[in-house]
Amino acid sequence: MTKKEILTSPFVEEMCDTTRNMYEHGWDERNGGNISYLLSEEEVAPYLDVEDVKRTIPIDFDAIALAGKCFIVTGSGKYFKNVHKDPETNLGVIRVGNDGSYVELLWGYKDGSVPTSELPSHFQSHISRLEVDLENRVIMHCHATHLLAMTFTHSMEEKELTRKLWQLCTECLVVFPEGVSTIPWIVPGTNEIGEATSAKMKETRLVIWPQHGVYGAGKDMDETFGLIETVEKAAEVYTYVQAQGGMKTSISDENLKALAERFEVVPREGYLSI
Repeated sequence: MTKKEILTSPFVEEMCDTTRNMYEHGWDERNGGNISYLLSEEEVAPYLDVEDVKRTIPIDFDAIALAGKCFIVTGSGKYFKNVHKDPETNLGVIRVGNDGSYVELLWGYKDGSVPTSELPSHFQSHISRLEVDLENRVIMHCHATHLLAMTFTHSMEEKELTRKLWQLCTECLVVFPEGVSTIPWIVPGTNEIGEATSAKMKETRLVIWPQHGVYGAGKDMDETFGLIETVEKAAEVYTYVQAQGGMKTSISDENLKALAERFEVVPREGYLSI
């Protein structure tokens, strides 16, 4: 059976559109940032021979919990600005090997490259999110500018940071009622930062890496991008407010409670004072 052209597949087109959009937002300078998108074999099969393994790539993480699962992942050292121009070099479709110690390359990385160095963090976060919600298929990491700046000027205590973000933009409580999580500064690309991030991913879909960036999770590209876009907008407003002399008012807890009731979301327990 003739396969469809993979460059026309929804998952390749989404990766191209999203990486370009993130670069144009200024969140992914140089090779900063990475995305992984969990795919079903049924989504991949019309475009690729899933038995045709181009090569195997060892990984420094026990991914046995994801054995047999397919992902499209940005490549190591690849620039987001180049993905839409040359997807086959900058992206790869991979399948986790049976023992979880390697991945099989089904398409992409045509210059011999490998998945992002943050693959352990992505895989660990996928495992955590799938335990919470089987529809969460996207993990997205970027260096959202104003949110990154806020990690230098605001407390990283999770309740304080979450409340401040909720108070800055009406949409925030509705979009991430579970709040945001933070971890300490940890060397990127390590299992340690992956473990810390994935532990927080069981509680929230947003995990902030101080002085580095943010991890977001969602059911699809739009939801995950929108999640990061919303928290970044609140951080941008915070930047302007601070430049204008600091907060003189904010959305009250009473109003946040009314907002939650109107949109039928449940704020993180203990985060509102009423």
